[in-house]
Amino acid sequence: MATTYDFPDDLLAGQEELHQVRAELSALLKRLPWSVEPLDGFSDEGGWRKVERPASPGWSADEQAKVEKLRQRERELAVFVSTHRYWAEVTGPDRVDARAGLKRSGPAA
Repeated sequence: MATTYDFPDDLLAGQEELHQVRAELSALLKRLPWSVEPLDGFSDEGGWRKVERPASPGWSADEQAKVEKLRQRERELAVFVSTHRYWAEVTGPDRVDARAGLKRSGPAA
C-alpha cells in the first residue's frame, strides 16, 4: 500500500497553481507561431526526416509578455515547491516518494 503524506495546505496550493500555470503556458505556446521573431517558412528534405515550417509572423509584444509572465511564475512556484520547509521532515527514499505523490496530486494527476 502506498504511503500517504500530510502535505501542508500552502505546499498543496503551490503545487496546484504550478500545475495550472504549466497547463496555461503549454496551451499558449501551442497556439502561438513557431518563431518568436517573424521568419520565412522553410522545407528541409535532406535530413533523416522531412522538416517543414510555414512562415511565422512572430509573436506580438503582448504575447511575449504573457509567455514571460507565465514562465516567471512557473519558476517562482517551482522554487517554492521544491524548497518548501516540509521536505526537511521527509528523508531518504520517502522524500522521493512524497515528491512524486505531490506531483500526482491535483488536476494534472
